[in-house]
Amino acid sequence: MEEYHLPCDEVGFNADEAHNIVKECIDGVLGGEDYNQNNINQWTASIVEQSLAHLVKLGKAYKYIVTCAVVQRSPYGFHTASSCFWDTTSDGTCTVRWENRTMNCIVNVFAIAIVL
Repeated sequence: MEEYHLPCDEVGFNADEAHNIVKECIDGVLGGEDYNQNNINQWTASIVEQSLAHLVKLGKAYKYIVTCAVVQRSPYGFHTASSCFWDTTSDGTCTVRWENRTMNCIVNVFAIAIVL
């Protein structure tokens, strides 16, 4: 049986596009900032809200879940994992790792195709 692949933007989740959107949002919120515990709630809310708004503007038939964690850099590291049970031909995820000298940020985007 011969396989036929459509371009990523026609079928399936475009993780590269989502990654670029999220990275721009993180840069816009955290770029030039130093870790400050008092700003974490505002920063994480801004990152997820802006990322979600830009993803929705793409006009694709997806439901999105966006998570964000920001932690102070430490010698202990920062580890995270996720697992999904879904249709890998249409649904998808991307993870964006961002850091500066004082903090680490990880944003996960989960995209679940809306079947009409």
